[in-house]
Amino acid sequence: MLLHVPNVLTADELSQCQVLLSQASWLDGRDTAGSQAAQVKRNLQLPEQHEATQTLQQIVLTALNRHALFFTAALPKKILPPYFNCYTGEMNTFGNHVDGSIRTALNGMRVRADVSCTLFFSKPEDYDGGELVVEDTFGSQRVKLPAGDMILYPSSSVHRVEPVTSGARVASFFWIESMIREDERRRLLFDLDMNILALRQRIGDTAEVVAMTGTYHNLLRMWADS
Repeated sequence: MLLHVPNVLTADELSQCQVLLSQASWLDGRDTAGSQAAQVKRNLQLPEQHEATQTLQQIVLTALNRHALFFTAALPKKILPPYFNCYTGEMNTFGNHVDGSIRTALNGMRVRADVSCTLFFSKPEDYDGGELVVEDTFGSQRVKLPAGDMILYPSSSVHRVEPVTSGARVASFFWIESMIREDERRRLLFDLDMNILALRQRIGDTAEVVAMTGTYHNLLRMWADS
């Protein structure tokens, strides 16, 4: 499932992040890539142990924890602390690759990468190119979102970042181990939950809506690894 999650950050949070990122000291992003990804990765990345990184991580994680659409789509069990990257100048692209299946944080926490996330900090009009291209089951999906918005997609997808030909594309990227391992099951649960919410708003908590809600939770109970 590929999903656009709008307004992850408030205007104040976005502004605070943009200030911190504008003052950042960037490193070569290949230092944190696997052997296959390093061959096609040309971008900049914020050092994991930088003080600004820790502040930015806390802002992003706090925003995620209050966002209902993110929760129902990802059903997170673990969230790897976010990373932050920049595409600009000669360090401006990331070719086709698949994210590694197991990611390890500095504290040793291991996360199975079920869901990949990109949260945008740059406005689309501030840079040319830089689209995230995800090879979905329905073809190639090209993504370039407003600042403060996020895209979720299966970590098993082949994806790339097109060259940034002017300006700078700054974003956060991270991975989620979901309580629901299979993308197909997450998609079914998400669709069911969204339809239940729509019915509840339209007709209230009728007996049928309550029964559908029970079906949702029984499926979640059956499939979830919490």
